[in-house]
Amino acid sequence: MKMENFARGFDITGQVAVITGGAGVLCAEMAYALGGSGAKIVLLDIGEKGMAAVSEELGARGIDNLAIKTDVMDKSSIEEAARKTMDHFGRIDILINGAGGNKPAATTGPDKLFFDLPEDAIKWVFDLNFMGTFLPCQVFGKIFSEQKSGNIINISSMNAFTPLTRIPAYSAAKAAVSNFTQWLAVHMSHNYSTDIRVNAIAPGFLLTDQNRFLLTNENDGSLTDRGKTIIDHTPVARFGDPKDLVSTIMWLAAPASKFVHGIVVPVDGGFSAFSGV
Repeated sequence: MKMENFARGFDITGQVAVITGGAGVLCAEMAYALGGSGAKIVLLDIGEKGMAAVSEELGARGIDNLAIKTDVMDKSSIEEAARKTMDHFGRIDILINGAGGNKPAATTGPDKLFFDLPEDAIKWVFDLNFMGTFLPCQVFGKIFSEQKSGNIINISSMNAFTPLTRIPAYSAAKAAVSNFTQWLAVHMSHNYSTDIRVNAIAPGFLLTDQNRFLLTNENDGSLTDRGKTIIDHTPVARFGDPKDLVSTIMWLAAPASKFVHGIVVPVDGGFSAFSGV
């Protein structure tokens, strides 16, 4: 294969990529990478301040972008974001469902038994992660069905393969995201167009500001017991970095992966391959 033909397979110049959870660290890295490769970026997030900072950085890098305050658990909010995107760019090519997260109230611990977890906290975490993926897929998937083309990339988790202790709602929701990814891939191909693809990535343990002091000790940076257990079960012997997700996102977004459909790709440093023995 000639190098120019190979490069053409990864050319996303001019494509419009919508990223939910666009204010987050992981999604910001995806936005910078896709934008730096020629895509136009649409950030959707409920946090306007953080999203504005990412949008400003995209602009400083010369990347055409749009930031829209959006609640991914409110279908009407997503529909409004879709209308604004279509009015501004005229089409949408890629949807990355990056919105998600957990909350302490939905987490078990020595002073919080599973039997006592509040229903509203469990529902909030499940809805943010699953419905926050399902609803954008409905809204933007309809646009893809009318265009007869599109590319959906969901964000699952290694929790979907083997649930972690303490976070039952988050683990269950990410398992639902993985299953839904496969279901939607078949549904879109059978009913609308074989040029609509649906895949997901499953990040392993990434060290971010959100979880840094769950995994490392604040005073000296040494590993906590939980952090040590993770590293002991990760063959590459380190935590991931948000940038480690970029190459897989770029591959799934690119025309070169047009025969990749309905899969969940672990990006986990080998965590899922190690039995612990």
